[in-house]
Amino acid sequence: MAPTGLYQQFSSYFKNTEADALPPLSLAFAGALSVAYPILYVLPFYLSSTTRPSPTLSRDAPSVIRARIRFVYISVTLATLATVYILATRANASNLDILRLLGWYPLGIVEVAKSLLLTALLFTGPLFEAAVVESRWKDWIQGRALHESLSSWIGWRNFVAGPVTEEILFRSLLVPLHLLTPLSPTRVVLLTPLYFGIAHVHHFYEFVLTHPHTPWAPSIFRSLFQFTYTTMFGWYATFVFIRTGNVVAVISAHTFCNWAGLPRLWGRVEPGVAIGGPTVRGKEDSGSELGKERRAHWGWSVAYYVLLVTGAVAFQQCLWTLTESPRALAKVV
Repeated sequence: MAPTGLYQQFSSYFKNTEADALPPLSLAFAGALSVAYPILYVLPFYLSSTTRPSPTLSRDAPSVIRARIRFVYISVTLATLATVYILATRANASNLDILRLLGWYPLGIVEVAKSLLLTALLFTGPLFEAAVVESRWKDWIQGRALHESLSSWIGWRNFVAGPVTEEILFRSLLVPLHLLTPLSPTRVVLLTPLYFGIAHVHHFYEFVLTHPHTPWAPSIFRSLFQFTYTTMFGWYATFVFIRTGNVVAVISAHTFCNWAGLPRLWGRVEPGVAIGGPTVRGKEDSGSELGKERRAHWGWSVAYYVLLVTGAVAFQQCLWTLTESPRALAKVV
């Protein structure tokens, strides 16, 4: 069987191997690790009373978040040690090669900046809504938004601990292991994010437990929707990781997506609070003022959806250019 993927393209990385040797890992072995690592990541949440959700204890409680962050740090550390051992023993990779395969070295600032720019293109419409319609651009410039985001345990989980640990586990650790199997890089992009999506299904149990009066149908739809968009993001993140060989690039993209949220796909765009503060109107001018506001909201909506489509087109056109890097782990076709 001819070697494919990373092992075929970078056979010189591995000591005492031949270019025509079989890939060092089997697909079954990599698949087993892809199941074991997410279990190692999620299972501790339900083994401890400090992290286990209940009808009276939310996953957003600060005590639960702190305990879960400690557990995931331990889980990711153990998974990292296991992966390093496998790369060193099964693939005969040197220490420097292991850092390269995991996307930890060298740290390409250019790749990080280009990945952030590419991700931001997809959110051109939401960025316009937040910066212009909701007048949040001043908070961004002054740093208040960053401070507010990271001043709570929910913000720390969503924007730091979650993106860092998830991208290390599902991209930095699992992707190189699959690239060292007979699986092609393109199939690695399509396959490995499914584990990322499945790992989020446990939120269904948490939601049902903490929302006992919610019908099952909406709960199931909510979990399927979450599985869909986490898998789609996983496809994108895996593509970027393989193309750039940079785990910080995908961590940054993950953090940005968590901060931006899902883009609005329908509805009227209008500010939550009227710009300039409330005004006092008489009966004679209330109609004209209301008409002006409606026209302004209509204009914002048109601008938003035009920018949303324009950004999506720009994202598609720049996808290959902005992810091109000499540090790529493999060639995705």
